[in-house]
Amino acid sequence: MVAALTLAGCTGPAPAPPPPRERVLPAGGLRLVAFDSCAEALRQLRTAAKAAVGPWGLDPFGSAVPMAAAERADGAVAKQAPAAGAGGYSGTTVHEAGVDEPDLVKTDGRRIVTLGRGVLSVIDPVSRRLTGRLALDRTTERFARADGDLLLHGDRALVLLRAPWVTKPAADRARPGPAEVGRPRLVLVDLAGAPRIVAEYRIDGSLVDARQVGATARVVIRSTPRLTFPQPRKGTDAQRTAANRAVVDRATIDDWLPRYEVREGGRTTTGQVGCDRVSRPPRFSGASLVTVLSFDLGAGALGTGDPVTVVADGDTVYGTGPRLYVVNDQRWRARDGGSGSTGTEIFQFDTSAGTPRYVAAGSVPGFLINQYALSEWNGHLRVATTTGDVWGGGGRSESGVYVLRADGPALTRVGQVTGLGRGERIHSVRFLGDTGYVVTFRQVDPLYTVDLRDPAAPRVTGELKITGYSSYLHPAGDGRLLGVGQEASARGQVQGTQVSLFDVADPTHTSRIAQHHVAGGWSEVESDPHAFLYWAPERLVAVPVGRPGVATDRAGAEGGKGRPSHGVLVLRVTDTGFTVAGTVEHPTSLRDGGEWTPIRRSLVVDGVLWTVSDAGLRATALSGMTPLAWVPTD
Repeated sequence: MVAALTLAGCTGPAPAPPPPRERVLPAGGLRLVAFDSCAEALRQLRTAAKAAVGPWGLDPFGSAVPMAAAERADGAVAKQAPAAGAGGYSGTTVHEAGVDEPDLVKTDGRRIVTLGRGVLSVIDPVSRRLTGRLALDRTTERFARADGDLLLHGDRALVLLRAPWVTKPAADRARPGPAEVGRPRLVLVDLAGAPRIVAEYRIDGSLVDARQVGATARVVIRSTPRLTFPQPRKGTDAQRTAANRAVVDRATIDDWLPRYEVREGGRTTTGQVGCDRVSRPPRFSGASLVTVLSFDLGAGALGTGDPVTVVADGDTVYGTGPRLYVVNDQRWRARDGGSGSTGTEIFQFDTSAGTPRYVAAGSVPGFLINQYALSEWNGHLRVATTTGDVWGGGGRSESGVYVLRADGPALTRVGQVTGLGRGERIHSVRFLGDTGYVVTFRQVDPLYTVDLRDPAAPRVTGELKITGYSSYLHPAGDGRLLGVGQEASARGQVQGTQVSLFDVADPTHTSRIAQHHVAGGWSEVESDPHAFLYWAPERLVAVPVGRPGVATDRAGAEGGKGRPSHGVLVLRVTDTGFTVAGTVEHPTSLRDGGEWTPIRRSLVVDGVLWTVSDAGLRATALSGMTPLAWVPTD
């Protein structure tokens, strides 16, 4: 188990520390190192930062790029399986049942809560009226607005707002130095009456992702040292790098440890993650820190978040009930000329009770497509990755599935199957019990079926080759699998959105039963599965689909360019394929002088399909797809 730092404070002179203790793990794992003091922590953090700094400072991945890029704190998120909720309403499409994920809309059947354009809106699904509205984003500049999602528990919503790119006051922007970057905000909102803010939490860094089990929300934050590098107009790259290393040499431990601020009950409390809350593996992935915060949404206050920090990088979050995984993809360092491994590091936290414990770490070759490339089953973690040059092609890439198991403080590899899709890369993965489905693509789409019943000897049992690919795979029961992605020509040229239905009952003979193709279409589901809805009680699929603008004459003939169209395609799954139930569109797709507001989400409450855009919500009866109401929120 990782030993924590033993000093709670970092002020005052410190004696010269002894070398750090190291514990060597079995092959395939990472050694875990305990610092003996804050001074030793600072020494090693400086060493890592100096190795990563370049003429323009530190980028978010620990390599050398212009500071303008390093200052961004938008925190890209990869997130997503069904939850046909009890009580006649659907839940957010999530990876693991019982583990909720942040999204821009939530419902508990009693209310629908959405977040768009920095405004939280509450809709009554019975009266189909807007019953509450709360502006959370106080910025006025159009492109400075913070993006965000929310979690819901009882009468409380936790809104997660990512830091806006532009927060520096206009009067200060002419001053030298990098632009100021805002902190992500966590806002606890009481929904019992008119929506009101109960508490706000801010912390240094960027929001990676979050998971919720019951009333407990775990929020993952990534932070970099707060260092201001000089911006000389003259000098060589070597001179700039030397000047930046001098800045690192002058840094203190306080420049690394994340600071936080809590506002609740009319009081403001400030603090900083203590050294005793920090651990690290020995191989630095740059100069970043990953912090896991824990909040009880059923409590009366947010508190400090009980932070636990690891000196590592992280960009993907996967959670089960008792465990949380933070994954660090290092391929960007290799592409930018970094010297680190091009593999993927995995950090496991025990979240079964109270404060998360950092308990194990491991690594696999290659990179992940998203969190669906990870799956825990019967004490084993399955990971699907692509290795090699996926940009250059030429057959130099391939994919594989690796099986890991915790062995003390190491996630040790116990089995693997490789050689999938040579010259291609993974486009989607889905693990269902002891079977895995992996889609690779370059010109055609092999859908591989992987037998994982024996963790030590996973094997490919089926391979289906079809044109196009699926970017998201979703179980539909009775040996059926749904796929959403793009149709393509035999040469791999994409041709528009397709929804596929696969028969996977026999893992050695998978087949595609049916497909529905929207020529020239695209869907947000391809990049964010939260946009996908499968309502199992009626075997209904809802997928937002956009199409490029096509002008029509009075006779309806198409020709030339027109305004793009966007709606929700609604299909019903039958034993033999799909039937089209209808298409839902919102009253307008272009607002504010040309800003496009596509439909982004769909949910079901008591027999009504609700579709959500920044402009509002449309209610449509599932029976007959009859329009019922339009509720504007903008």
